[in-house]
Amino acid sequence: MAEKATIVVQSGDMDKLYSALIIANGALAMGMEASLYFTFWGLERLKKGGLEKGPLSKMHLLGLGKWMVRRRMEKARVASLERLIGDFKALGGKILACEMTMEIMGIKREDLREDLIDEYGAVGSYIKDARESAITLFV
Repeated sequence: MAEKATIVVQSGDMDKLYSALIIANGALAMGMEASLYFTFWGLERLKKGGLEKGPLSKMHLLGLGKWMVRRRMEKARVASLERLIGDFKALGGKILACEMTMEIMGIKREDLREDLIDEYGAVGSYIKDARESAITLFV
């Protein structure tokens, strides 16, 4: 197996996106390759202005839970999602956007942040990366 991690980002929940990016950045920092395959609600976060919009997966409480978590994260000096995804790209991470999801959800390329996306593809693109990976995750 290659020293590579491939992560499916299916959820658009803020905490799950944080988890995917922290793990992917950790893999890159340890000298591995890393790919994030964004699909369904995860792909919504790659829309222009969409990165910070996702709810919490639990205890969202009409936005109050997210506000409380953000406050605690700021106090603990946790990097923003924008910073984490910027670091991911700067370290050589690869982002794939699912074309099937784009079609199903009516998302056009111009809706997405082209500065983040390396490749548009279907399940075959994910399988190719996952097949070569030592670590595969579904978030």
